[in-house]
Amino acid sequence: MEDEKKLFTVSASPHVKSPTTVRGIMLDVIISLIPAVFAGVAVFGFRAALVVAVCVCSCVAFEAISVKIMKKPMSIGDLSAVITGILLAFNLPVTIPVWMCVLGSFVAIVVVKQLFGGIGQNFANPAITARIVLLVSFASAMTNFTAPKALDAVTTATPLAHLGAIDRAGDATAEIMKLVSSGDLPDLVRMFFGVRAGCIGEVCGAALLLGAIYLMIRRVISPIIPLCFIGTVAALMFALSRGDVYYTVYELLGGGLILGAFFMATDYSTSPINKKGKALFGIGCGLVTTVIRLYCSLPEGVSYSILLMNILCPLIEKATAPKYFGFVKTKKDKKEAA
Repeated sequence: MEDEKKLFTVSASPHVKSPTTVRGIMLDVIISLIPAVFAGVAVFGFRAALVVAVCVCSCVAFEAISVKIMKKPMSIGDLSAVITGILLAFNLPVTIPVWMCVLGSFVAIVVVKQLFGGIGQNFANPAITARIVLLVSFASAMTNFTAPKALDAVTTATPLAHLGAIDRAGDATAEIMKLVSSGDLPDLVRMFFGVRAGCIGEVCGAALLLGAIYLMIRRVISPIIPLCFIGTVAALMFALSRGDVYYTVYELLGGGLILGAFFMATDYSTSPINKKGKALFGIGCGLVTTVIRLYCSLPEGVSYSILLMNILCPLIEKATAPKYFGFVKTKKDKKEAA
């Protein structure tokens, strides 16, 4: 009789339990971003720390206020708003006015995230969308880049701006060396360690790669999207510069490619979940980034490429979804495939 009285809990699949939590994943991402935060402060000074702090505090505040107004469970404890704030700050110049940081945080959290249902339901990366909104609205402030504090604190062009003026049909390496010798372009060592103009979080490739390795070791992200993204840009730049390795490396280090590939294109909510989809997503990001950098008026295309592929993500998922076990093609499926 006792066995008959036992209650069995029936739930939908999957039934695999994991100790992994949203908060745990977000904490790992925050840890991975810490080296880049310190690098940004070291390169640009404590004004960079102010921008990061304002973005993080604003994102957390807007998250708390919006879920309270919408009568949703409080979600600031999952730390996703903290990551959005850090990534938004990483995509801003150190000279950005503080009120623009607050406005960008509002767009990222309230408009892009909460109005679409909250974490896991946003159609695009919040930090990237907020950056694009700020760039379109305040182009002058968003492109007011300064040289690192170790050099003269004056407005200067980013490496990608200089690379855009190089004749790829000629000797690109020679032109780069001239720019390096004249002081207009940093050498590769300074490029790698972030002693150059740019956004706060994109400049130090060494710090970003250190954080990316941590995330891959912890299996928080898959290397498929970043490798396909960066690999596509590298292959296209190499081919279009007639095999110039020096030019290709400068293109890889010159903008926000590493930041975008490892920390924003891999966002769970806005990227495919299967391997084929991830590869196609990364290749698409790399292709769009290259086209914008080389053939459009903008020197950088990472943000736009990720946003475009975020929008196309449902179609990629549908096209690359694996067939269930026992699936048999019908005549209709064969006609559609043809």
